[in-house]
Amino acid sequence: MSELFYNAAPNATRVAPPLPKPRQYPAKPTDAYLFGTCVVDLFFPEAGLDAIRLLEREGIRVHFPQGQSCCGQPAYTSGYTDEARTVARAQLALFPEDWPLVVPSGSCAGMIRHHYLDLFKDEPATLRQVESLAERTFELTEFLLHVCKVELKDQGPPTQIALHTSCSARREMNTHLHARELLAQLDQVERLDHDHESECCGFGGTFSVRMPDISGAMVADKTRALRESGATQMVTADGGCLLNINGALDKQGHAFRGQHLASFLWQRTGGSQ
Repeated sequence: MSELFYNAAPNATRVAPPLPKPRQYPAKPTDAYLFGTCVVDLFFPEAGLDAIRLLEREGIRVHFPQGQSCCGQPAYTSGYTDEARTVARAQLALFPEDWPLVVPSGSCAGMIRHHYLDLFKDEPATLRQVESLAERTFELTEFLLHVCKVELKDQGPPTQIALHTSCSARREMNTHLHARELLAQLDQVERLDHDHESECCGFGGTFSVRMPDISGAMVADKTRALRESGATQMVTADGGCLLNINGALDKQGHAFRGQHLASFLWQRTGGSQ
């Protein structure tokens, strides 16, 4: 989910991690884990399957531990550190092999890569496990671009799209840059810039529940900018934002919709709809 750092319980302190440093990318592996995220699992399961299809097409065996659940981000950014640690600890046990962990959500990938280090900073033994997992955690578009080094062949008709990237995915994982570079490989797809492109959609996980009026105003700005961009649809790599934006568009009575980037890429490159 796309979480905001000011969305916290009273007396909670959250410090945003430093901007991502350049990574040393490994060679394409034969095996990888997929962390599906709770939002994809519950609301956009086809996007999770399309992420698996994209990876398998690159010759990677994808492993999906059935015990996985939430990454712990909603509790963490709401100030419930103990609860977040409990959830995160359960996830750590599911990925024992030294395989990359691919996440079809920049915000969830950022939680695992950056904030697990904070959660377990006072547990030296666990912290070593967390550091190993953090180093091999990749958001899906980053993994496709820099590890798989995909060369996408567009098989769809000409179209114009707008790209939305969640706040934390943008600031923690540079997902907007990876997505732009992948989309640029599709020669029949024109990406249109839009106002409010770098701003929050208003979801922010529990923020949208705690401050519904502010959240509603933010998503109204976001949906208006998307519709006025001239694009035929929006794509995003974050299910929480997709859920919020599509829900607002539906309530407003507009036909304009968003789609998860994994599904968009799969369909544009020959996958069935």
